[in-house]
Amino acid sequence: MTRSDIVEISTGRIASVRLGPNEDLTEGLDQAAAQLGFRRALVRSGLGSLIDANLEDGAGALRSYTGPAIEVLSMSGEVSLEDKGEGARSVGISGVIGDTTGAVWAGRFAPGQNLVCVTMEVVLEEILVAPAER
Repeated sequence: MTRSDIVEISTGRIASVRLGPNEDLTEGLDQAAAQLGFRRALVRSGLGSLIDANLEDGAGALRSYTGPAIEVLSMSGEVSLEDKGEGARSVGISGVIGDTTGAVWAGRFAPGQNLVCVTMEVVLEEILVAPAER
């Protein structure tokens, strides 16, 4: 068994974010974090509906699921507003979704490809600098 590295972080404020119809999930959370002044944030949970869903599987292949009203049953991940070069920022959110027939899938939400249907409620928790960065 390989040894895992333990990374300590400190967290700060917690915010409940509501995204409305036709807002993109990842872009909306990126904008919400910026408005809140969160440089980095954990996506602690989320619940709501998407018009359609586009998830990346473990191999990176894009999978599309047609609505109406794909339900987001859970989600977690991270939003980082830190510049990753060439102005790129990072939103990596994985989740579990279900359709009206009861079928359930999981994967990473493809950036810019998941529009909110009715509403999406998400809890963000601010990540403060890691102890090594102090």
